[in-house]
Amino acid sequence: MNTIALQWIIVAGVVVFALLALGAWFFSQRKKQSERLQQRFGPEYDRTVGELGGRTKAESELKAREQRVEHLIITPLAPAEAARFSQAWNALQGRFVDNPKGVVVQADQLVRELMLKRGYPMGDFERRAADISVDHPAVVENYRSAQVIAARDERGEADTEELRKAVVHYRVLFDDMLEVQEAKQEVLPAKQMPVHA
Repeated sequence: MNTIALQWIIVAGVVVFALLALGAWFFSQRKKQSERLQQRFGPEYDRTVGELGGRTKAESELKAREQRVEHLIITPLAPAEAARFSQAWNALQGRFVDNPKGVVVQADQLVRELMLKRGYPMGDFERRAADISVDHPAVVENYRSAQVIAARDERGEADTEELRKAVVHYRVLFDDMLEVQEAKQEVLPAKQMPVHA
């Protein structure tokens, strides 16, 4: 009878040890995932945790964003397209003094056009911000800040300094998203050197 009891104690000990090891592995994987998401999303991670009220919900949301954006075809711009966008931005910025309210609207439109050209879907604002946070986490807060000021402007509550800040916020996002496709260089075969006997 003692040998059976001893065998059960050993089996129970092995099971407990296996469960502890599995728990430690699971905890380690969760920690690595949290660190990866914090590193990838930066301040957007903290904002999402605060907005959703906890790490688990926030991390689920951030992983869902990553999966959604993985299925998008996000492409850099051809050099000619990038030049066209840059010229459009410079022209827009030059009109600020004469028409600050109009320039904020135009800046928003140009950023949306750039996002669309790159391959981002044009759903509602929160969806757009979530999508760009995957590849541009450092500047998505600029987009949110610009949108807040634009909304205040629509209600007639934004002054010229706020409108200037909105344009600056849009510009930071615009510059980060203005990714240009590298020109493909042809690799020519090397000339063969004559072999001297």
